[in-house]
Amino acid sequence: MISAQDNVRGALLMMASMAAFTFNDAFMKMISEQIPLFQLLTLRGVLTTVLVALVMLAMGRLRFGIPRQDRMLVLIRVVAEAGSAYFFLTALFNMPIANVSAIMQALPLTITLAAAVFFREPVGWRRLAAILVGFVGVMLIIRPGADDFTIYSVYTLAAVAVVTVRDLATRRLSAETPSMAVTLYSSIGVTIFFALASPSQGWVPVDGYVAMMIAGAALMVIGGYVCSIMVMRVGEISFVATFRYTSLVWALVLGWLVFGDWPKPVTLLGAAIVIGSGVFMLLRERQLNKRLAMAAAARPAAGGGV
Repeated sequence: MISAQDNVRGALLMMASMAAFTFNDAFMKMISEQIPLFQLLTLRGVLTTVLVALVMLAMGRLRFGIPRQDRMLVLIRVVAEAGSAYFFLTALFNMPIANVSAIMQALPLTITLAAAVFFREPVGWRRLAAILVGFVGVMLIIRPGADDFTIYSVYTLAAVAVVTVRDLATRRLSAETPSMAVTLYSSIGVTIFFALASPSQGWVPVDGYVAMMIAGAALMVIGGYVCSIMVMRVGEISFVATFRYTSLVWALVLGWLVFGDWPKPVTLLGAAIVIGSGVFMLLRERQLNKRLAMAAAARPAAGGGV
């Protein structure tokens, strides 16, 4: 049985994971004007791949085998990972970090909706209503037609779409496929993709400051991955998952302190609506899972009595 202490540990790990990923975003944004995007992704990818392999080696999980039935799903995931890196970072380099983060909070909504449409996973009217309300919040954030609306808001929506594809492909992977192996293959695939594409943008010399920021970004990515994997081993997922929204808090703080940005009130309102919708869905899912567990536990008792 999961204890309250396990839930606290899981929540702390989830918050640490979100902080690490947001710091990675900040490091990348800080050097966005000094190095081409494809070169930056290639260099970070090399470091990340090496660090992932070292972590796997330290954990005794340096395995490369992928079951035949999962290989296409892993390929889809790698392509989606590359697409999300391109769309997300292009938007991040041209928009306030908190605005991008706020739009990305719609992911739980899009994943739930896509799973219902493509995998026929059941979604009741309450969660469907929460999804629709969440999308209203997204529209408040990007505000199509407003003076400050740009194509980069559309890039963020594209990032949400391809991350949704990535996560749905991950959902379909069998239990025999190691999570760390998927992470390693994704890192290798993204690195190769952007290394091949980088000549189109050219390469520039890397000074000590840029090298330090790239190394910091790679370390934050690994820290985020490790914490997110550890999260899956402790705590109740439906409880712990609500703490993923702390990434927006980090984005607000870093955006203000590092880049001097602060979202408009309507953007904050939209973000609050999106987060509220997501938290409602998670709590609703938790409630439904408890009901199913109670029903399953009651069935053997009803049939017993001998």
